[in-house]
Amino acid sequence: MSVRQSLLAILDQGPCYGYQLRAEFDRRTGSTWPLNVGQIYNTLDRLERDGLVAKGDVDAQGHVYWEITDAGSAEVAAWLASPVERSGGTRDELAIKLAVAATLPGVDVGEVIQAQRTASLRQLQELNRTKYAGANPDGPEELAWSLVVDSMIFAAEAEVRWLDHTEQRLAQHPQHALALELSTERPKRGRPAAQPAAV
Repeated sequence: MSVRQSLLAILDQGPCYGYQLRAEFDRRTGSTWPLNVGQIYNTLDRLERDGLVAKGDVDAQGHVYWEITDAGSAEVAAWLASPVERSGGTRDELAIKLAVAATLPGVDVGEVIQAQRTASLRQLQELNRTKYAGANPDGPEELAWSLVVDSMIFAAEAEVRWLDHTEQRLAQHPQHALALELSTERPKRGRPAAQPAAV
């Protein structure tokens, strides 16, 4: 999630001070990704260093208003026009956990999967309850919030489907056939050799 670009996009609508930026971010995302004020000011300092925002007027309460520069507006336009790149590597904690658990002798990976499925279904139910508790689904703030919640619901549903798929694949193999004992081969120092590119 790009806090940097999100704050720039909000500033592209007009000058804001730090707490106001946090409130606007929360309002537009339904507070599903809480930001602390320190994070906002650190981001603003970096944006200023990069020439994307500048400090503007100070009001009677001492609030410093931040203004976007032309370069900042150009970065917002580029961000909105470009797709989000998903990482190529697998850093998903659950995928790594199940891959390791499936190869450990004596581990009942079915129990690991069931514990995760129970937690994932509980989260899915909570997300659905949260979604349907909205008062005015047609308002702009509620629409923005529901888009974020929908994304979380789809991700939770996909996780449950993936757990089902993983359980079915593992059921095709006897547990002892998947177990990997510790290797007696001494690893070489340094980085592992690069894998050849798939053709």
